[in-house]
Amino acid sequence: MGGKRKKGESEGMEGDNDSKNNNKKMKQKSEILPSSVKNKEKRSAVHAKLKHQKKVEKRKKLKARDAAEKRALELGEEPAPKQIPRTIENTREADETVCMPDDEELFAGNDADEFSSILKRDRTPKILITTCRFNSTRGPSFISELLSVIPNAHYNKRGTYDLKKIVEYANNKEFTSIIVVHTNRREPDALLIIGLPDGPTAHFKLSSLVLRKDIKNHGNPTSHMPELVLNNFTTRLGHRIGRLIQSLFPQDPNFRGRRVVTFHNQRDFIFFRHHRYVFETKESKQSDSKGKKAKDAKGESIAKEKVVARLQECGPRFTLKLVSLQHGTFDTKGGEYEWVHKPEMDTSRRRFFL
Repeated sequence: MGGKRKKGESEGMEGDNDSKNNNKKMKQKSEILPSSVKNKEKRSAVHAKLKHQKKVEKRKKLKARDAAEKRALELGEEPAPKQIPRTIENTREADETVCMPDDEELFAGNDADEFSSILKRDRTPKILITTCRFNSTRGPSFISELLSVIPNAHYNKRGTYDLKKIVEYANNKEFTSIIVVHTNRREPDALLIIGLPDGPTAHFKLSSLVLRKDIKNHGNPTSHMPELVLNNFTTRLGHRIGRLIQSLFPQDPNFRGRRVVTFHNQRDFIFFRHHRYVFETKESKQSDSKGKKAKDAKGESIAKEKVVARLQECGPRFTLKLVSLQHGTFDTKGGEYEWVHKPEMDTSRRRFFL
């Protein structure tokens, strides 16, 4: 008897397992992946169906969350905290070199570095812009736009002169910085910024160049001193690069000119933008407390003038990526480097240096 009961129990267990396997097979049949369908039309239909299902589920979740928040507010309770999405910026690796506002050593170093005389307004920035030996077709137009962006900038032809000779010439003429525009295959691909007289020298890779004529509805810049905006230069290296960029521009912006130059650092890419503020007056019709349009004695609707501010891009537009930072002026053989970018540094997508 006992043996028969065991046999019946085992048969029941096998039946349960068979039903579970059948359910799994049914689910697998119902959830057909588009990649497993060979016919193109059927595959696109399956893909559209899956996309629609995901959209419906997402909408249901949003409705349930909104309903829970509304219920909590009605009951006088605190709603559930909003979920913060994971991004590369908020999950970046902790960096010891991030500058703190109470770092006395950093501020003491600022008073003694190469840019202190310009940033304290003891010297006026005077920039020499030149090219590499083999210039390109887009190089001159890019340089002419750089001359309109940076005040007190002068262009000199490179010719066959060595860069060390140009540094000597610029020191004698009391220039504060040199910008060398390097070109490759008729396209500007690098910038070399040399601080004078004692350096440092920063080498940047240049990409995504868009000239003023290629920007839709672009504005024309004036000769006023621009306002400079530097974003996210938070580490020691970023702070140094930020001060190098800052030393290219005068420290007394003319706000009446409504010009603003932005260097925005994001994931070690420095995005350059050049804008001007535009103030426009727009008429907005007044309405009373009941939502009806207010009218004067003659029955005409009263219009109220409203000033709206917007940004108009002047160009150029480009992206910089730091390749190396060198002590002193340009020296390829005996130069000592503060920082050099190496391929093994790019192992983690959440590690940034600027």
